[in-house]
Amino acid sequence: MTTNLDMVGKPGIPDQLRPRDSASAAGARKNLRMERIRAHAWMVCLVLSLAFIVKSPAADSKPNIILLYIDDWAWNGSPVPMDDGMENSRMPVLRMPNVERLAREGMKFRNAYGSPQCSPARVCVQTGQSSPRSGFTVFMNDKGQDYFDAQSFKGFPVVGCVSDMTIDPGTATIPEVLKPLGYVSAHIGKWHMRGDPGGEGYVVHDGDTSNTPGNTVSGAGKQRLPDDLTDPKLMFSVTEKAIGFIEDQVKAGTPFYLQISHYAMHEGRECLPATREKYTRHPAVQAYYKKKGVTADTVKRKDDPAIWLGMGEDLDGRIGAVLDRIRDLGIEDNTYVVLAADNGYRHSFLPGLTQPLHATKWWVWDGGIRVPMIARGPGIMPGSMFPGNVVNYDFLPTFFEWAGGKPGDLEDVDGISLAGFLAGEKPSAGFLNRRLYFHYPHYRTTVPHSAVVSGSHKVLHFYERPDFPMLFDLSEDPGEVYNIALKRPAIHQQLHDDLMAYLGEVDARLPKLNPEHDPAAYRKDPDYEKRSRWGPFTGRRALDADEKKEDLE
Repeated sequence: MTTNLDMVGKPGIPDQLRPRDSASAAGARKNLRMERIRAHAWMVCLVLSLAFIVKSPAADSKPNIILLYIDDWAWNGSPVPMDDGMENSRMPVLRMPNVERLAREGMKFRNAYGSPQCSPARVCVQTGQSSPRSGFTVFMNDKGQDYFDAQSFKGFPVVGCVSDMTIDPGTATIPEVLKPLGYVSAHIGKWHMRGDPGGEGYVVHDGDTSNTPGNTVSGAGKQRLPDDLTDPKLMFSVTEKAIGFIEDQVKAGTPFYLQISHYAMHEGRECLPATREKYTRHPAVQAYYKKKGVTADTVKRKDDPAIWLGMGEDLDGRIGAVLDRIRDLGIEDNTYVVLAADNGYRHSFLPGLTQPLHATKWWVWDGGIRVPMIARGPGIMPGSMFPGNVVNYDFLPTFFEWAGGKPGDLEDVDGISLAGFLAGEKPSAGFLNRRLYFHYPHYRTTVPHSAVVSGSHKVLHFYERPDFPMLFDLSEDPGEVYNIALKRPAIHQQLHDDLMAYLGEVDARLPKLNPEHDPAAYRKDPDYEKRSRWGPFTGRRALDADEKKEDLE
């Protein structure tokens, strides 16, 4: 393996790009788009009104749409294997019968992608835009800077970028494109995009919430959970409010879009004490305690797998409460339910199994962006699996088509409607090989880097080391262990060129070479070792301990 983050090649990128549109110009474009959407909606309503004369109301009822959005949930974070041929694509020990029920009754997605961090993922969902297009690439204070983050990480090899702070005012969101089609929308739980959900079209919401409300127990390192904890991660109250919204819309006879954005499974782990107690007795958890030299009474809350497992099971119970209520209300056959996570993750408790993917949240390696996803609803084949690549910015055009809209009427959207595929349509070669773009031009514990996925191929670009071409075949190497760029230079060059061209086309912010780079200061940073270990390489990378079978013993 060859890796060197101390040397900086020629980035070959401009110091600045074309200026972003002003808010007034963006607002004018938004108004024009909304007028076009309303015009199409009027035509849809006219056609449906004429059809109503000869058809029953039930035949013409619009479907309801529910998105169950889970926080920091790894691709292998549930008992449902996302790849039936990979034993480590599921989470052992954890019980989630309602998630398993969704998989039996719907379609699971082997290759679903989110974003490397939760906030840009949520913006992708709301807008149908990729992160480089929206400009919202991380939740971070811009410190009054417009493009480069010159105030942070001084002496590092490149100067990273700031991010947009809110959804652009000229961008249409899910509620705004669904409202002309007769829908009422609610967002319950974690928002974490700044701004006002009401200003984006949600009539019921919890305001500009971040992770904080979901951390109901103070002190992540405390030894024990409170014995009287009844609403861990607010999952019970979030679900109760969501069910209330469903009941109100059913009573009113109004089709609805409901996004339930849970605070689980984010760290600051919490669960019902009784659920935790059950998992403390599991042999795998007992073995973990023994290996770490702790007991169920002395293990710290942030390190306790019993609490994480309990959080998952309690969350599953709240998912089941929603599924049961839509069944009892008689709307199950006319309601789409989509379950997905915001970003990838790396759960440390995976007894007997190796980690299936490389890296974790904050990185655009697959461990940071691939997520679990399941969809159930009218016309979706029970127990099916979709093999193609899908991404979080596909949700808006998919929901729009389910509601009766034409995705082609949407403007400045990167996503593609999945409605036809969910109804059984076979994906074309063009869809299977389309480009999905991921962009993280920032430092944190990471380095600025971007990626493009097309079919089974993936190219990564590291702005510190553009002289390291990076190409992977995910069909043979899901763990991104073998860099085959030197063996398949033509494929690498084509995808790399497409990536850089797209970033320029959408005016993405790009890092620049730091003229004040201080190698010694960079090496002294506490996260240097991780950046080096998970940075670019040639040939075969070194495996982490949790990727080696011999280290599991």
